[in-house]
Amino acid sequence: MRLRGRKGIRESLEGQPELVVLDAAPHKGKWREFFGNDQPIYVELGMGKGRFISQMSVRYPHINFIGVDMYDELLRRASDKARIVWEQKGESHPPNLALLRANIEGIETMFAPGEIERVHLNFSDPWPKAKHARRRLTHPRLVAKYIELLNERGEIHFKTDSQSLFEFSLNSFAEMELIMRNISLHLHKEGPREDLVFTEYEMKFMEKGQNIYRVEAVIGSEALQKHREAKQEKSLKEEAEASKAEAEDSEDETN
Repeated sequence: MRLRGRKGIRESLEGQPELVVLDAAPHKGKWREFFGNDQPIYVELGMGKGRFISQMSVRYPHINFIGVDMYDELLRRASDKARIVWEQKGESHPPNLALLRANIEGIETMFAPGEIERVHLNFSDPWPKAKHARRRLTHPRLVAKYIELLNERGEIHFKTDSQSLFEFSLNSFAEMELIMRNISLHLHKEGPREDLVFTEYEMKFMEKGQNIYRVEAVIGSEALQKHREAKQEKSLKEEAEASKAEAEDSEDETN
Protein backbone atom coordinates (compact mmCIF):
# COMPACT_ATOMS: atom_id res chain seq x y z
CA MET A 1 0.00 0.00 0.00
CA ARG A 2 1.27 3.44 -0.91
CA LEU A 3 -0.31 6.46 0.70
CA ARG A 4 0.27 10.07 -0.24
CA GLY A 5 0.42 11.99 3.01
CA ARG A 6 0.10 15.67 3.70
CA LYS A 7 3.15 17.88 4.01
CA GLY A 8 4.44 18.03 7.55
CA ILE A 9 2.68 14.84 8.58
CA ARG A 10 5.60 13.51 10.63
CA GLU A 11 5.86 16.78 12.53
CA SER A 12 2.13 16.60 13.22
CA LEU A 13 2.45 13.09 14.62
CA GLU A 14 5.46 14.01 16.74
CA GLY A 15 3.36 16.80 18.24
CA GLN A 16 0.83 14.33 19.66
CA PRO A 17 2.82 12.29 22.21
CA GLU A 18 -0.28 11.79 24.38
CA LEU A 19 -1.92 9.84 21.53
CA VAL A 20 0.63 8.87 18.87
CA VAL A 21 3.57 6.59 19.66
CA LEU A 22 6.32 6.46 17.04
CA ASP A 23 8.66 4.14 18.95
CA ALA A 24 7.19 1.25 20.94
CA ALA A 25 10.46 0.01 22.44
CA PRO A 26 10.46 2.33 25.51
CA HIS A 27 6.89 1.27 26.30
CA LYS A 28 7.37 -2.50 26.12
CA GLY A 29 6.16 -3.89 29.42
CA LYS A 30 5.19 -0.37 30.53
CA TRP A 31 2.03 0.40 28.56
CA ARG A 32 0.01 0.76 31.76
CA GLU A 33 2.35 3.61 32.69
CA PHE A 34 1.55 5.27 29.36
CA PHE A 35 -2.18 5.07 30.10
CA GLY A 36 -1.78 5.76 33.80
CA ASN A 37 -3.95 2.84 34.90
CA ASP A 38 -4.07 -0.96 35.05
CA GLN A 39 -7.04 -1.50 32.73
CA PRO A 40 -6.96 -4.40 30.22
CA ILE A 41 -5.20 -3.66 26.93
CA TYR A 42 -6.78 -4.55 23.59
CA VAL A 43 -4.70 -4.22 20.40
CA GLU A 44 -5.88 -3.88 16.80
CA LEU A 45 -3.20 -4.97 14.34
CA GLY A 46 -3.61 -3.11 11.05
CA MET A 47 -6.05 -0.40 12.18
CA GLY A 48 -6.36 1.32 8.79
CA LYS A 49 -8.10 4.70 9.12
CA GLY A 50 -8.94 4.04 12.73
CA ARG A 51 -12.74 3.93 12.85
CA PHE A 52 -12.88 0.63 14.73
CA ILE A 53 -10.29 1.43 17.37
CA SER A 54 -11.61 4.95 18.07
CA GLN A 55 -15.21 3.75 18.36
CA MET A 56 -14.14 0.88 20.60
CA SER A 57 -12.32 3.29 22.91
CA VAL A 58 -15.51 5.31 23.32
CA ARG A 59 -17.81 2.32 23.77
CA TYR A 60 -15.53 0.65 26.34
CA PRO A 61 -13.91 3.41 28.45
CA HIS A 62 -12.65 0.92 31.05
CA ILE A 63 -10.39 -0.78 28.50
CA ASN A 64 -7.19 0.62 26.99
CA PHE A 65 -6.86 0.33 23.21
CA ILE A 66 -3.81 0.42 20.97
CA GLY A 67 -4.18 0.70 17.20
CA VAL A 68 -1.12 -0.42 15.22
CA ASP A 69 -0.21 0.49 11.65
CA MET A 70 3.01 1.25 9.83
CA TYR A 71 1.97 4.21 7.67
CA ASP A 72 2.20 7.82 8.83
CA GLU A 73 -0.80 8.87 6.76
CA LEU A 74 -3.02 6.23 8.36
CA LEU A 75 -1.91 7.33 11.82
CA ARG A 76 -2.77 10.91 10.88
CA ARG A 77 -6.23 9.94 9.69
CA ALA A 78 -6.80 7.76 12.74
CA SER A 79 -5.70 10.51 15.13
CA ASP A 80 -8.05 13.02 13.46
CA LYS A 81 -10.92 10.55 13.68
CA ALA A 82 -10.23 9.69 17.32
CA ARG A 83 -10.04 13.32 18.39
CA ILE A 84 -13.33 14.15 16.67
CA VAL A 85 -15.07 11.24 18.37
CA TRP A 86 -13.74 12.13 21.82
CA GLU A 87 -14.33 15.87 21.43
CA GLN A 88 -18.00 14.99 21.08
CA LYS A 89 -17.64 13.41 24.53
CA GLY A 90 -16.04 16.57 25.92
CA GLU A 91 -12.48 15.22 26.01
CA SER A 92 -9.51 17.05 24.48
CA HIS A 93 -7.89 13.72 23.55
CA PRO A 94 -8.78 10.02 23.91
CA PRO A 95 -7.79 8.99 27.46
CA ASN A 96 -7.71 5.25 26.77
CA LEU A 97 -6.31 5.11 23.23
CA ALA A 98 -2.83 5.00 21.70
CA LEU A 99 -1.96 4.91 18.01
CA LEU A 100 1.29 3.07 17.40
CA ARG A 101 3.43 3.35 14.28
CA ALA A 102 5.07 -0.04 13.91
CA ASN A 103 5.52 -3.09 11.70
CA ILE A 104 3.46 -5.98 13.06
CA GLU A 105 6.27 -8.38 12.16
CA GLY A 106 8.14 -7.08 15.21
CA ILE A 107 5.23 -7.26 17.63
CA GLU A 108 7.39 -9.00 20.25
CA THR A 109 9.45 -5.79 20.49
CA MET A 110 6.33 -3.74 21.27
CA PHE A 111 4.77 -5.71 24.11
CA ALA A 112 5.95 -7.90 26.97
CA PRO A 113 4.62 -11.44 27.49
CA GLY A 114 1.18 -11.32 29.08
CA GLU A 115 0.84 -7.56 28.61
CA ILE A 116 -2.19 -7.58 26.33
CA GLU A 117 -5.60 -9.19 26.70
CA ARG A 118 -7.04 -9.20 23.22
CA VAL A 119 -5.84 -9.03 19.63
CA HIS A 120 -8.23 -7.72 16.98
CA LEU A 121 -7.51 -8.60 13.33
CA ASN A 122 -9.96 -6.80 11.06
CA PHE A 123 -9.95 -7.24 7.29
CA SER A 124 -6.25 -7.98 7.11
CA ASP A 125 -4.50 -8.18 3.74
CA PRO A 126 -5.36 -11.70 2.43
CA TRP A 127 -2.06 -12.08 0.56
CA PRO A 128 -3.79 -14.50 -1.87
CA LYS A 129 -0.67 -15.94 -3.50
CA ALA A 130 0.57 -19.13 -1.85
CA LYS A 131 4.16 -17.87 -1.82
CA HIS A 132 3.05 -14.98 0.40
CA ALA A 133 1.19 -17.12 2.96
CA ARG A 134 3.73 -16.36 5.70
CA ARG A 135 2.76 -12.70 5.52
CA ARG A 136 -0.85 -13.36 6.51
CA LEU A 137 -1.56 -12.09 10.02
CA THR A 138 -3.15 -15.41 10.97
CA HIS A 139 -0.17 -17.50 9.87
CA PRO A 140 0.98 -19.83 12.70
CA ARG A 141 4.34 -18.08 13.03
CA LEU A 142 2.58 -14.79 13.87
CA VAL A 143 -0.20 -16.38 15.91
CA ALA A 144 2.52 -17.94 18.08
CA LYS A 145 3.77 -14.43 18.83
CA TYR A 146 0.29 -13.23 19.78
CA ILE A 147 -0.15 -16.19 22.13
CA GLU A 148 3.12 -15.33 23.89
CA LEU A 149 1.95 -11.75 24.49
CA LEU A 150 -1.62 -12.52 25.59
CA ASN A 151 -2.47 -12.88 29.27
CA GLU A 152 -4.65 -15.44 31.07
CA ARG A 153 -7.80 -13.80 29.66
CA GLY A 154 -6.33 -13.59 26.17
CA GLU A 155 -8.36 -13.94 22.98
CA ILE A 156 -7.98 -13.29 19.25
CA HIS A 157 -10.95 -11.82 17.38
CA PHE A 158 -10.77 -12.06 13.59
CA LYS A 159 -12.99 -10.62 10.84
CA THR A 160 -12.54 -10.73 7.07
CA ASP A 161 -14.42 -10.52 3.79
CA SER A 162 -12.04 -13.06 2.20
CA GLN A 163 -13.33 -16.63 2.21
CA SER A 164 -9.89 -18.01 1.33
CA LEU A 165 -8.22 -16.10 4.18
CA PHE A 166 -10.94 -17.22 6.59
CA GLU A 167 -10.45 -20.87 5.63
CA PHE A 168 -6.70 -20.45 5.97
CA SER A 169 -7.17 -18.86 9.40
CA LEU A 170 -9.47 -21.59 10.68
CA ASN A 171 -6.91 -24.18 9.60
CA SER A 172 -4.13 -22.15 11.19
CA PHE A 173 -5.95 -21.93 14.54
CA ALA A 174 -6.84 -25.64 14.35
CA GLU A 175 -3.23 -26.56 13.56
CA MET A 176 -2.21 -24.75 16.75
CA GLU A 177 -4.98 -26.60 18.65
CA LEU A 178 -6.75 -23.38 19.61
CA ILE A 179 -10.34 -23.43 20.85
CA MET A 180 -12.61 -21.49 18.51
CA ARG A 181 -16.07 -20.09 19.17
CA ASN A 182 -18.69 -17.83 17.57
CA ILE A 183 -17.70 -18.92 14.06
CA SER A 184 -19.80 -17.00 11.53
CA LEU A 185 -19.90 -17.47 7.76
CA HIS A 186 -22.24 -14.49 7.24
CA LEU A 187 -21.94 -12.18 10.22
CA HIS A 188 -24.69 -9.72 9.31
CA LYS A 189 -27.07 -12.12 7.56
CA GLU A 190 -29.94 -11.24 9.90
CA GLY A 191 -29.08 -7.54 9.86
CA PRO A 192 -26.25 -5.40 11.26
CA ARG A 193 -24.79 -6.77 14.49
CA GLU A 194 -25.17 -3.64 16.60
CA ASP A 195 -23.34 -5.32 19.50
CA LEU A 196 -20.18 -5.13 17.39
CA VAL A 197 -18.19 -2.12 16.19
CA PHE A 198 -17.78 -1.83 12.41
CA THR A 199 -14.69 -0.88 10.43
CA GLU A 200 -14.79 1.36 7.34
CA TYR A 201 -14.44 -1.68 5.08
CA GLU A 202 -17.13 -3.56 6.96
CA MET A 203 -19.68 -0.78 6.44
CA LYS A 204 -19.01 -0.81 2.69
CA PHE A 205 -19.29 -4.59 2.48
CA MET A 206 -22.53 -4.57 4.47
CA GLU A 207 -24.08 -2.06 2.05
CA LYS A 208 -23.22 -4.40 -0.83
CA GLY A 209 -24.57 -7.45 1.00
CA GLN A 210 -21.20 -9.18 0.96
CA ASN A 211 -20.43 -12.00 3.38
CA ILE A 212 -18.31 -11.15 6.38
CA TYR A 213 -16.61 -13.99 8.23
CA ARG A 214 -15.75 -13.91 11.92
CA VAL A 215 -14.24 -16.17 14.57
CA GLU A 216 -12.89 -15.86 18.10
CA ALA A 217 -9.92 -17.92 19.28
CA VAL A 218 -9.77 -18.49 23.03
CA ILE A 219 -6.19 -18.46 24.34
CA GLY A 220 -5.69 -17.71 28.05
CA SER A 221 -6.38 -20.12 30.90
CA GLU A 222 -9.09 -17.95 32.48
CA ALA A 223 -10.70 -17.34 29.09
CA LEU A 224 -10.73 -21.10 28.43
CA GLN A 225 -12.28 -21.84 31.82
CA LYS A 226 -14.96 -19.21 31.26
CA HIS A 227 -15.64 -20.69 27.82
CA ARG A 228 -16.03 -24.21 29.26
CA GLU A 229 -18.38 -22.97 31.98
CA ALA A 230 -20.51 -21.14 29.40
CA LYS A 231 -20.70 -24.31 27.27
CA GLN A 232 -21.69 -26.40 30.28
CA GLU A 233 -24.36 -23.89 31.31
CA LYS A 234 -25.75 -23.85 27.77
CA SER A 235 -25.82 -27.65 27.67
CA LEU A 236 -27.66 -27.89 31.00
CA LYS A 237 -30.17 -25.30 29.82
CA GLU A 238 -30.80 -27.18 26.59
CA GLU A 239 -31.25 -30.45 28.51
CA ALA A 240 -33.74 -28.77 30.87
CA GLU A 241 -35.70 -27.34 27.96
CA ALA A 242 -35.73 -30.74 26.20
CA SER A 243 -36.97 -32.48 29.38
CA LYS A 244 -39.68 -29.87 29.79
CA ALA A 245 -40.77 -30.31 26.18
CA GLU A 246 -40.90 -34.11 26.59
CA ALA A 247 -42.99 -33.78 29.76
CA GLU A 248 -45.43 -31.43 28.00
CA ASP A 249 -45.71 -33.84 25.03
CA SER A 250 -46.34 -36.75 27.41
CA GLU A 251 -49.05 -34.78 29.21
CA ASP A 252 -50.73 -33.89 25.93
CA GLU A 253 -50.78 -37.55 24.88
CA THR A 254 -52.30 -38.55 28.24
CA ASN A 255 -55.04 -35.96 27.91
